[in-house]
Amino acid sequence: MRKTLTLFFTFLGLTSFQPQKTKFSYDVVIYGGTAAGVTAAIQLAKMGKSVALLEPTKHIGGMSVEGLGGTDIDNHKDFQNSPAVGGLALEFYRRIAKVYGREEAFENALNNKVKNTSLWRFESKVAEQVFNDWIKEHKIEVFLGRRLAETPQAVSKKNTTITEIRTEKGEVFKGKFFVDATIEGDLLARAGVSTTVGREANSVYHETRNGIRAETDHAQFLVKVNPYKNPNDPNSGVIPTIQNEPLGTPGAGDKRLQAFCFRMCLTKNPDNQIPFTKPKDYDRGQYEIYLRYIKAGGKLYRPGAGLPNGKTDLGAWHDLSHNLYGMNIDYPEGSYAVRERILEEHKTFTQGLFYFLANDPEVGQLDSALQKEWASWGLAKDEFTDNDGWPRMFYVRDARRMVSDYVITEHHVKKQNPTPVSDPIGMAYWPTDVHSVRRIVKDGYAYNEGFVFGGDYWQPLPISYRSLVPKASQCTNLITPTCPSSSHIAYGAIRLEWTFMILGQSAGTAAALAIDNKTTIQKVNYGQLKAKLLEDKQVLALE
Repeated sequence: MRKTLTLFFTFLGLTSFQPQKTKFSYDVVIYGGTAAGVTAAIQLAKMGKSVALLEPTKHIGGMSVEGLGGTDIDNHKDFQNSPAVGGLALEFYRRIAKVYGREEAFENALNNKVKNTSLWRFESKVAEQVFNDWIKEHKIEVFLGRRLAETPQAVSKKNTTITEIRTEKGEVFKGKFFVDATIEGDLLARAGVSTTVGREANSVYHETRNGIRAETDHAQFLVKVNPYKNPNDPNSGVIPTIQNEPLGTPGAGDKRLQAFCFRMCLTKNPDNQIPFTKPKDYDRGQYEIYLRYIKAGGKLYRPGAGLPNGKTDLGAWHDLSHNLYGMNIDYPEGSYAVRERILEEHKTFTQGLFYFLANDPEVGQLDSALQKEWASWGLAKDEFTDNDGWPRMFYVRDARRMVSDYVITEHHVKKQNPTPVSDPIGMAYWPTDVHSVRRIVKDGYAYNEGFVFGGDYWQPLPISYRSLVPKASQCTNLITPTCPSSSHIAYGAIRLEWTFMILGQSAGTAAALAIDNKTTIQKVNYGQLKAKLLEDKQVLALE
């Protein structure tokens, strides 16, 4: 089949097939070139399966190539989570270390269990080249710019078996098995698999940290900010970034999502810098809350170099930042046009915010040191070179999640009497981490609602194989490493890039075994799966 693919082009070092024909057949078709999609493809290729990797955008690698270079490995003061990283995920970081010439330091840290955050960090362009080279080594066929068709015919099934999927370009991809490695879960949804969006009520799974939060302490406003357009008149309406709605009933569910943001790669190097510019639709009034925050005595966040070569992966975990609460509700189940609109709204706001902080005269009068610092930073010329130094994608922290017969909940993460897991296929080692979902008025001031992070109630989570597979009544040849069956709060412990790499490898292994044994994805023999994962250095339990 590969011999027929004679027409292709190279995009940023990755061969993307542009075939003349429109029908293809593979052992496994992976939809989503995230970090999980890449490791699933590599694992399948290593096990002798033919693979097609379809990516809706022009780049593979997910958030690892879109600004998130801090990785959340060994960067927390209270724990060291690198021992949970194994298999292809660990190989990725070894390849990163080789690029930077730090292999010896990396191996020494691993062998001696030394906590060194900097050894795990990387630039987006380096991650992208590592992924691209790795894919080419295994001769995996990658199809960039391939979105599922937005029609009922996007997925064809025979009973509970997917037979083929269709792209917007009219191409048909047949497979024995399929992997949904997107964050959005589009293939799951179009295949008729149950999914959910937002926060479940605590009553659904008898949890305590899901749903509307009675009190949100983490990343709460450090100063009192008046939320009203006319500070003396609650009837005047609220200023931008605040939703004019009541708190609601604590513990109740809703469709709200933790905030999205861009993970920004900035630099102070003037030779590699693109200055912050005013976006086309700049509206200074959108940033009133930042002025009021400063006037109330608050100290706004500032960039800091945490990546190689003096770059940032500036995120938004502060009380007031470029997290945009309440602006993403329509994203997960929205059309492509709706998603693009939401992305552009986030981009315009964030571009305007950075320009505002670096240039606005009133900001300079209120906090000259803040403005001087922001003005010293800019976008990096050598990153995202096809998008003027701006990440092509924002950080979709949470979208659709599958609902299967097995659901990971808060009870699996608890330190005290956790729900046991009999079929682990990898470890998640992070607290239940969900950002606030909205900014409202409480007791007369701006209030961030929904952030849950940290504490001492949690422990590393063994991830069950059953959480990756749909109900057998819905689909028997589909698996997902990125939208596991989990509650909103439990997903917060799973949604890290390196965890996705682990789950991608495990999903690929399971699909290969299902093909070999001519069985459904639900009936993969766990003993055989476990043996193969351990052979391939996957970490299934911690010492």
